[in-house]
Amino acid sequence: MNWHGTVKEFGYGLIPSVFNRDEVSALLQQLRSEQLPRTRAGVRHAMRSTNVAQISRDQRMMKIARRILGNGAIAFRATLFEKFPDSNWLVAWHQDTALPLRERREVAGWGPWSVKDGVNYAHAPAEALKKVVALRIHLDDSTIDNGPLRVLPGTHTRAVLTDDEMHAIAERTHGVDCLMPLGGVVAMRPLVIHASSKSRTENPRRVLHIKYAESLAITDGLELAIA
Repeated sequence: MNWHGTVKEFGYGLIPSVFNRDEVSALLQQLRSEQLPRTRAGVRHAMRSTNVAQISRDQRMMKIARRILGNGAIAFRATLFEKFPDSNWLVAWHQDTALPLRERREVAGWGPWSVKDGVNYAHAPAEALKKVVALRIHLDDSTIDNGPLRVLPGTHTRAVLTDDEMHAIAERTHGVDCLMPLGGVVAMRPLVIHASSKSRTENPRRVLHIKYAESLAITDGLELAIA
C-alpha cells in the first residue's frame, strides 16, 4: 500500500526522502539564526518563522497536503519539537484536538477555550479535525531509541475520545513506531491516537510538525489562525 492509502486507512503514512541532508542542515542553521523563543520542548508557534512559513509552502509539502486534503490545502500552524539528552519528555496516548483560531466565538461543539502566547485555541469537534493533517519533517533520524512517534493505526476514524477511552483502546491495539530517516515526512491525522516515549540516546530528535487544513474557514463562524 502506498503512503496515501495508508493515511486513508490507518491515519498515518511514511514518506521517506522528501528533503535531502543539505536542505535539512540549511533549515536547522536558519532556525538557529532566527533565535525563536523556545520552551523546554521546542518552539510552539513556529509559523512566525519566515523559514518555516517558506518550507510549509514548498512544492513537495504542498503536493502531499493537496493529495490528502484537496487543492485548497493551506498550512496554518507549525511546531518545532526538540528532544535532547537534557530536554527529554514522555507523551501519553492522546489525540490533537486543539486548533488556533483568529477570534473567539461561541460555536456549538467547540471548546473549552484557552489562550497560548496570545493565540486563541479551542478543542474542535471530530468533523473539523477530519479536515486537518499534520506533516512531520524529520530533522534527525527517528529511531527506536530516541522517542519516536508511536500511533494506534485506524483510530483516526473514531470520535474525540476521553483519556479513559484512549487508554482502553491502547490496551487492545498494537502500536506502531513511526521510524523515519532524516529528511523524511510522516503524515498524520490529528484524531489518530498517538504518543512518544523518552529518548534513550544522546542523539537529538528534532521534528518540524506542520498542520494543514482544507481551508482556513474551518467551520461556519470560525477561521483558523496562522500560528
